[in-house]
Amino acid sequence: MLQIAVVQQPPVYLDLKASMARAVELVAEAAARGARLLVFPEAWLPGYPTFVWRLAPGAGMRKVDALFALTQANSVDLGRGRLRPLQEAAREHEIVVVVGYQELDGAISGSTLFNSCAIIDADGRILNNYRKLMPTNPERMIWGFGDGSGLNVVETAVGRIGALICWESYMPLARFALYAQNLDIYVAPTWDSGDTWMATMQHIAREGGCWVIGCATTLEEADIPPSLPYRDELFPTAGEWINPGDAVVYEPFGGAVAGPMRKEKGLLVAGIDVSAAHASRRKFDASGHYARPDVFQLSVDRQPRSAISLN
Repeated sequence: MLQIAVVQQPPVYLDLKASMARAVELVAEAAARGARLLVFPEAWLPGYPTFVWRLAPGAGMRKVDALFALTQANSVDLGRGRLRPLQEAAREHEIVVVVGYQELDGAISGSTLFNSCAIIDADGRILNNYRKLMPTNPERMIWGFGDGSGLNVVETAVGRIGALICWESYMPLARFALYAQNLDIYVAPTWDSGDTWMATMQHIAREGGCWVIGCATTLEEADIPPSLPYRDELFPTAGEWINPGDAVVYEPFGGAVAGPMRKEKGLLVAGIDVSAAHASRRKFDASGHYARPDVFQLSVDRQPRSAISLN
């Protein structure tokens, strides 16, 4: 059995340096508990911009501008090696890390942010970096649109892993694009929680015949720093659970084997048999014997897209 761990600890909200230090500590803690795979939620570095759901459209634009600037200043520029501490921790502890983070496009615009997810192998290499294709509703005030270049399932030290972010798990064609790449473990870093999201995670475990790991950032009002602009307006309720977390692990074609972990902080640890994914697809293989390619075909453009070509 493979031990895995799911992070249900908040970052140091919108503080990249402190959040990165906390992430490195969590890698060490997970490894000490025997985990060989560690999963972080959506935009965990440096924290999901939940403020976009709490400000009135139009009237709150100046406030969004100030909060965006803080988020931007604490986002990760891969081109400058800003994930390196986490990569080094993965290599030191020989653990695969899947991490959701806010990515700064430093190569071209130097300004646009993406909701990204990196898969770091146990040797510290980034095997895949995926930018969320479709930010949801007010998230589009913060994040740009990704392209298909990261829509990959990659071979890691613990099996073949792919990821979609939050409500992209409702996109059937995006899911199929992962199923068709011999998927073992489907990771769904998210901000969602609750019974409806649990039903979606279980559906994917059955539809894809894969292990499914769902996780949102558990966050309380007390985790929001006093220095955050407009804090009292955004988070007026003392003791509020802003997000309960609901970290969960579903088995292929079956039910939950761990979680949901609700309104708790820590690591959700579970043992999984990676080989069970392939075996479960005897009954239903969405991209295999149930695919009917004579009737249905999907074309996926995985070319990276850029606004400029500098020759």
